[in-house]
Amino acid sequence: MVVRAVRGAVQLDQDEAGHMAERVGALLTSVLERNSLVTDDLISIWFTATPDLHSDFPAAAARGLGIVDVPLICAQELDVAGAMPRVVRILAHVETYLPKSEITHVYLGATADLRKDIAQ
Repeated sequence: MVVRAVRGAVQLDQDEAGHMAERVGALLTSVLERNSLVTDDLISIWFTATPDLHSDFPAAAARGLGIVDVPLICAQELDVAGAMPRVVRILAHVETYLPKSEITHVYLGATADLRKDIAQ
C-alpha cells in the first residue's frame, strides 16, 4: 500500500450551507467510489474555497458523511481575476494499492474545465 494524492472540485450554484454540504458530499462520495476507497483509507483532506463562499466550511460536509477521524483543513483559494466562481477544491491524501496512473481525479460539472488534463 502506498500514499497517493487525489484531486477534485465542484462548483456551487449558490453560497448556502445546505447546498455546500450536498455538493461537497457528492464530490467526496465520488472520489471514494471512483477510487475504490473507504474512509479508513483517508489520511487527510485539504479543502479550498473561492473567496465568494462564506456560508460554511467545506470540511463540515465531510463530517456530515461520517469522516470524523481524518484531519481536515480549509483554506481560501487565490482570488484570481476571471477565475471560476463558487468552487470548492479538494486534495485528499489516501492509502491505496492503485498506481498513480489509475487514480481518478474527480471534477464534477463545470469544474472539469479547470483540469481538462486529469478530469475524469
